[in-house]
Amino acid sequence: MFLGLCSCLDTISITQPIRDGDGGGDVLVSIGETFALGFFSPGKSNYRYVGIWYHKITRKTVVWVANRDNPINDTSGFLSIDTKGSLVLFDNNDQTVPVWSTNSSSLPTNEYAVAQLLDSGNLVLFQNESKKLLWQSFDYPTDTMLPNMKIGLDRRTGLNTFLTSWKSEDDPRIGNYSYRINPAGSPQLILYEGQVPWFRAGHWNGIRLSGSLVFKMDPPLYFTFVNNDTEISFMSSMYNMSILSRIVVVESGFLQRTIWYEQERGWQPLFSSPAEPCDQYGHCGAFGLCDPNNTTFFECTCLPGFEPKSHSEWNFRDGTHGCVRKPGSLICSKGEGFVKLENIKPPDTSKVVVISGLSLESCEKECLRSCNCTAYASANISEGGSGCLAWHGDLVDTRIFTAGGQDFYLRVDELELAQYTKKSKGSVATKRIRIIMVALGVIIFIIISFIAYWFAKRKRKGHRKLLPNVNITSQASLPAEKLEESRTRPDLPFFDITTLITATDNFSTRNMLGQGGFGSVYKGQLVNGQEIAVKRLSKHSGQGMHEFMNEVTVIAKLQHRNLVRLLGCCIHEEEQMLIYEYLPNKSLDYFIFDLTRRAHLDWSKQFKIVNGIARGILYLHQDSRLKIIHRDLKASNVLLDASMNPKISDFGMARMFGEDQIQANTKRVVGTYGYMAPEYAMQGLYSTKSDVFSFGVLLLEIISSRKNTECINGSQFVNLIGHVWELWNDGRVLDIVDPALCQPFSTDEVSRCIHIGLLCVQEEATERPTMSDVIFMLANETTLPPPNTPAFTFHYADSSKSSGAVSWNRVSITALAAR
Repeated sequence: MFLGLCSCLDTISITQPIRDGDGGGDVLVSIGETFALGFFSPGKSNYRYVGIWYHKITRKTVVWVANRDNPINDTSGFLSIDTKGSLVLFDNNDQTVPVWSTNSSSLPTNEYAVAQLLDSGNLVLFQNESKKLLWQSFDYPTDTMLPNMKIGLDRRTGLNTFLTSWKSEDDPRIGNYSYRINPAGSPQLILYEGQVPWFRAGHWNGIRLSGSLVFKMDPPLYFTFVNNDTEISFMSSMYNMSILSRIVVVESGFLQRTIWYEQERGWQPLFSSPAEPCDQYGHCGAFGLCDPNNTTFFECTCLPGFEPKSHSEWNFRDGTHGCVRKPGSLICSKGEGFVKLENIKPPDTSKVVVISGLSLESCEKECLRSCNCTAYASANISEGGSGCLAWHGDLVDTRIFTAGGQDFYLRVDELELAQYTKKSKGSVATKRIRIIMVALGVIIFIIISFIAYWFAKRKRKGHRKLLPNVNITSQASLPAEKLEESRTRPDLPFFDITTLITATDNFSTRNMLGQGGFGSVYKGQLVNGQEIAVKRLSKHSGQGMHEFMNEVTVIAKLQHRNLVRLLGCCIHEEEQMLIYEYLPNKSLDYFIFDLTRRAHLDWSKQFKIVNGIARGILYLHQDSRLKIIHRDLKASNVLLDASMNPKISDFGMARMFGEDQIQANTKRVVGTYGYMAPEYAMQGLYSTKSDVFSFGVLLLEIISSRKNTECINGSQFVNLIGHVWELWNDGRVLDIVDPALCQPFSTDEVSRCIHIGLLCVQEEATERPTMSDVIFMLANETTLPPPNTPAFTFHYADSSKSSGAVSWNRVSITALAAR
């Protein structure tokens, strides 16, 4: 493709280097002006790197970095070709050792090398006369996979091509996440966190990767998978190469496929994985089956013939330890067989036995011959299928797809097999009888359902009298037509009022978990034993139907380990209720503001909670399908599960942003004093930096075990922020640490967290870091900028000059009216 394209605009030669400079330096542009190569500084960094980016996109999107681990400190760098034919990057201040080099093989005496940037985004180095390829950037990708780029293993040379995330938005060094092919068993693509699988895109099943999304319409791209004696590789291509598309391993741990939309001037995601708990590798453990459509209960179930290894952990929605064979199961005995499961993402294939050329029937027989064979499936589902995959041992990372999965055959004993009806290949007459029976059954079901609905409707009116007469119903109610419309929406799971009355013992005070500005929260237990938390809204909450539906629709679309999971909602006449997963350790404020209970939180647990909160907020701001501003982050809205993992809750005040939207304005300021950013409290302006401010306050509260609105003896400031700022300026910032904090703990780590907290609560929103910056600063010991004056650092008034008494109101206000 590159052999006939040589011009000074898109090539580098031994006599034509490109140099950096104060104005940005030289830029190499591909012949179709799709990509550019030159020197750049990512984000807020001052370091200089050589990279490739999209030329015509105003928002610089870098797709490749040469010297990602060896930056240049100034603008003295230049990229050239040496006499051996290698592409080399030098710091002009030291030209003895290159900063980066392709280390290409030596050239023949009569040849010289030329580097050219192609319209595919590939930088190629080749011999000028023979046109022999010496090196290409596609063989050494960073975090981005472009169309027609391969990732995989070259069996001849041993070259392993894979993607690795950046450290942060400002640091292109190799990060913690990588996307690569695991060649063992049936080769599959896996997103790793360190060396641990995080998301498994799966093996190639002849049509697609077994764990990939199935598009509802014709996709703009297609995939190629090769597995032969010379290579194992995966490549995606575009039907229309004028469409800009890329796959990126994001520094926060997501694999994203995005397409550039010129009209919206932004990258729009086609998919982002892991997008839900079932995407997370091994979420339900060995022999577990993850079903994301199970919105009412735990998404994990056990495969047929298995039961939870730990029922207590299963009840707490923890499937880590998976499932085991049911007691008394007789495998490898008379009468056993296979249960067919449809639309399945087959389990991990790294230890699978691959047998080529076998039909599905032969595959079953082959699996039955071995008592250790637990399941089988077709290796290639295209054109009727061929080849055999046989699993021996544990089945890990199995899930159900709505569509696009494949048939999976699980070995069960005679008793388990009897519970499943085999498909009959009877005569046409038998099929007709079945059709008639099904039709009659449907008609009878409709009649019975109508009668049951009529009786239930009358019964619900009677149940209304069972509700405690404490006058806490909402002022707003949903019109009947809107309620019926909302019930049909898949993202709004509904509970019946009778179910919640039964679960909470008619909202007994014994089951009340707490009360807040938006009403009461009750503990309940469903008939299947699952524990739930029911948030029953008060009419004095200020949260009307708009906020209620907002919270339901927002949370229903969010899936993250650090966000509370919404199981459903209930609208009954004037009652509005939200049903959440039950978290046994209540909220963060229950621990940190109590002298006895906070002793249970050592620094390692606190630091884990801080990181979890930060990751949850980052997901809302950057990695979720919707860009969301929470607007009411505080200690009471951070819940703790059985393992003390934090989960952000209460999305009634949350707002969704567009991809390129930076800031919004509201006439109705809502939130909690002490946590609201100044620009929001004073002017109604909110953005992601509003949540950053709230996080900073929360971080300082966790370390000090004090509320921001609390007066501190001996301090000249009226709140915690001012007191910390006072100690910072005096060089005594560690004095704020809670004396009850169990030793030992790293003073450097605590000091860094206080420093980060002060950066987050700076008065100017533009000076505050982003949440990705915060996560990077928490994880790395880099030099932090000095904080500027925080917001709301008010001094005490001089009471000696006042004849009246001074009073401090510590009430938390959750709804404010704009002036």
